[in-house]
Formats: sequence, C-alpha cells, structure tokens
Amino acid sequence: MKNLKKSFQSSPKYSIKWSNYFEIYENLFKRFEKKKITLVEVGIGNGGSLFMWRNYFGNRAKVIGVELNPEAKKLEKNGFKIFIGDQSNPNFWKKFYKKVGKIDILIDDGGHTNLQQITTLMESINNIKPGGMIVIEDTHTSFMKNKGFKNPSKFSFINFTSSIIEILHRRNPMINKKLNYLSKIINSIEYFDSITVFNFAKKKLTESRNIENNKNLRVYFDDFRFHKTNMSSYPKKTNFFLDLIKKKISKRSYLYRFYENILIKNYLKEIKK
Repeated sequence: MKNLKKSFQSSPKYSIKWSNYFEIYENLFKRFEKKKITLVEVGIGNGGSLFMWRNYFGNRAKVIGVELNPEAKKLEKNGFKIFIGDQSNPNFWKKFYKKVGKIDILIDDGGHTNLQQITTLMESINNIKPGGMIVIEDTHTSFMKNKGFKNPSKFSFINFTSSIIEILHRRNPMINKKLNYLSKIINSIEYFDSITVFNFAKKKLTESRNIENNKNLRVYFDDFRFHKTNMSSYPKKTNFFLDLIKKKISKRSYLYRFYENILIKNYLKEIKK
C-alpha cells in the first residue's frame, strides 16, 4: 500500500492532520488494502483529505464526503460524491444511509463536539459492514475547556465510549448481563492519542466460553487472591498503616479496603499529574 503521508502531501487541495495520525492509519487500514471499499469522511473542508484517501486506497475505493458548508458540493466535479448536512442531526444520517447503504470505513473529522461525535457514532453503528470500522478523530476535545467544547464532562465523547466498554464485556457470562446489539457487532475499541476506533466483527458475536486444556491433569488448589496477606512489605507511610501490617489484615476486611482505596487514589493522582 502507498505511503499515506506522501498521499497527504501530494493532494492538490488543502488539508490538515496531526502528525501521529499517519502511522496509526497505515496500521489500521492494512486489512482494506487492494479491496473494493466505501469510505466516508465527515468534515472535508477544502477536500484535501478526499484526494489523499483516493490516492491511498486506489481507484477501487469509493470516497464520499460529508460537509456542513454547501461550498463543498463543488468537489463533485473531481469525482467525489458529496452530501451536505448536519452531522449532529439524526435525520440527516437516516437519509444519508438510505441513499448510500452500508459502508466499510467512516472517518469523523467534523466539528468534534460531544453531540456531533456521539450522534455520528450512534447513527452509523448499524450501517457499517462486517469487518469495517468507525474512526473518530480529534477526541482530545473531550478534555478541552475552550472553544465551546464544554469539557471535561460526564457527557464527553470519551466518557460515552467508556459506557460501551462495559457493554462489550457482557460477552463474558461471568458479568451476568444480557448482550445487546452493540455487544454482538462491535469487536473492539482502540484508543490512540486523539483517535478512537470502533472495530466491527466479521460475524455476529456471542458469549465467550471457558475452555480448559489437559483436563485429566487438573489439580484443585487454593485460590489466594482473597487470602490473608502479610503486609510487611507494603509502603509504611503512617502509623495507621503500621498497625495494619502488625495485624496482618485480611484482604476482605474493612481496614484493608480502606488501605486499598488510599493506594489506588494515590495512583490516580500520579497519572493525572
């Protein structure tokens, strides 16, 4: 496959991408190499990225643009299909997919607000072909206070995707929750600097099964995860912790849980520095 950065630099129209995106995309899109695909990009501006994708994937790829500015319609003279509409409007997407049908890759480089990103994701999920993907760019806006993004907040795009992580884990029967449509079609979610990717399964997903090997060699042994523990090697920061160590507190006890919470809070402080 061609070098994506070279395709970007050779585009006849202006575009802008963060420097780390090119390597990420080359790794993500390997499975689409030399295949007849439909790619949709939201937020095309002057159209530079549309030329980049067409050059990168080749003539077999159908490249479609979505833009709010009606001026972008002029790019159709260059062989692209352009749809003008508001990505935060569910009705726009319903009409769009009714005309276009299911697609292989959706790249959201639109307005980057919470509502725009979440609406685009949710209205597109059922319109991605098996084995396809949704790529949301510039997800750093989930942590930006300026420019009207109103983040960080519990309604940010990244927080929204965190809820979907739980839904994927429902495929493990130990969670004891019913699978929904997202559990059955989204294979994985990948997080990069400023990019979040939803990978769709090639076939419907079901509950995971616990598989054992060498059953004839199975030996039962004590599970030590909740066993009484000797805390003598734990950090000794206060007299309270010293008392805990002397008592060899059980991991199920209230005092140990208190210590555990403090330790985890310290780790949270460390990663947020």
